[in-house]
Amino acid sequence: QSLILDHNRAPRNFRAMEQPDRTAEGYNPLCGDQLKVWLKLDGDRIADVTFQGSGCAISKASASMMTAVVKGKSRADAEQMVQEFRDMTTGKLDPAAPHHLGRLTVFAGVRELPVRVKCAILPWHTLHAAFAGAASASTE
Repeated sequence: QSLILDHNRAPRNFRAMEQPDRTAEGYNPLCGDQLKVWLKLDGDRIADVTFQGSGCAISKASASMMTAVVKGKSRADAEQMVQEFRDMTTGKLDPAAPHHLGRLTVFAGVRELPVRVKCAILPWHTLHAAFAGAASASTE
């Protein structure tokens, strides 16, 4: 889809962050996607979130869109989005049902491509790991 291709070609928030409050590295051994997520918190709010890494178009676009939508959100709201995104891409959440994902529903179709589900959810696993203070996350 054009939105995914746009975020792959020109990813938002694609940069390292100086003096982050939290960081985590993510790896998808199945297809080699790897990325790093940096978080700057203001109390319970995400003041800034960035990423860098390499991987397929789905992984990079998912990370780009994730950073754009969680910036300014509370940790609880972002964690809810992490769960909803995982559920949507694995077929446990109907994109037509109420949710907080907005334009992220463009990734709903990956549930039809099981090999690509891990590509889409890697950034979200990594964000969750950063919140939890874990140094890394893996899709395995």
